[in-house]
Amino acid sequence: MTAMVNEDKPLKAKKRPVERVYDLSIVVPAYNEVNAIVPTIEQLDAVIKSAGLDAEIVVVDDGSTDGTYEKAVETVARVIRKEENVGYGHSLKTGIVNSKSHFVAIIDADGTYPAEKIPEMLEMCETADMIVGNRGAAMTGVPLVRKPAKWVLNKLANILAQRKIPDLNSGLRVFRRQSIERFLGLMPDGFSFSTTSTLCMICSNLRVVYTPITYAKRVGHSKIRPTDFFRFMLLVVRIIVLFHPLRVFLPFGAILFALGAAKGVYDIFQMNLSESAVFAMLAALVVWSLGLIADMISRLHFK
Repeated sequence: MTAMVNEDKPLKAKKRPVERVYDLSIVVPAYNEVNAIVPTIEQLDAVIKSAGLDAEIVVVDDGSTDGTYEKAVETVARVIRKEENVGYGHSLKTGIVNSKSHFVAIIDADGTYPAEKIPEMLEMCETADMIVGNRGAAMTGVPLVRKPAKWVLNKLANILAQRKIPDLNSGLRVFRRQSIERFLGLMPDGFSFSTTSTLCMICSNLRVVYTPITYAKRVGHSKIRPTDFFRFMLLVVRIIVLFHPLRVFLPFGAILFALGAAKGVYDIFQMNLSESAVFAMLAALVVWSLGLIADMISRLHFK
């Protein structure tokens, strides 16, 4: 009687489904935009179809409480929901990380930015790292009370970045994915995502191109508070210190040294050298020394 032997055949590994990679992912952060979210998605979908783009729309609902999520899921967009409101920047990072494409576009959900500009900006991004929609003089939707603060913020960024920045925090942008992903760890969770991406790319000598756009009056109310202005100012200084610390430390030290020297000259004529003059000049030397150390650390970090 011949024994029957079972020969186990090697099991074939199941193939994992290949995830679709689009040419473009359009990330739309949304927080309490119930009246604007559907028109925004419909406009984006119409642009995608008319331009023949291989693109997806990714809406990230940032813990909305007004029915924004319920409206968004009824559209063609893929919707990612967060249970709590974490922030504009966090929503953008979530959308970028959870999408797969060669290029990434971001646009607000409030109806202020022209979706029809995205195909043109995508074409321009073939030879650049980031294309920014420059609102320029067309910023008719910005409240008058916020314009002085925006002017001061832009001037500070221009001086420290040593480049004219037409629009520091425009919310309409197209990125090369590999260019924006390298900086995601530096991006804050709040409204300063746009400002940070601008400064990171400019300070890294990546190619940033601005193109004029129209800027409409928003649907609903702005989520930016007056106190956010000081956070933006601090952010600009921090990012410049991270990439080019001497641009901050050298001028600050020079101001201290000039004050100390001026006070010292005055004291000499008064035949009484004060401690404040000596302290100011010593403080200048300390600031310059810290700047040189920070510059060496920055160069080693980004080498």
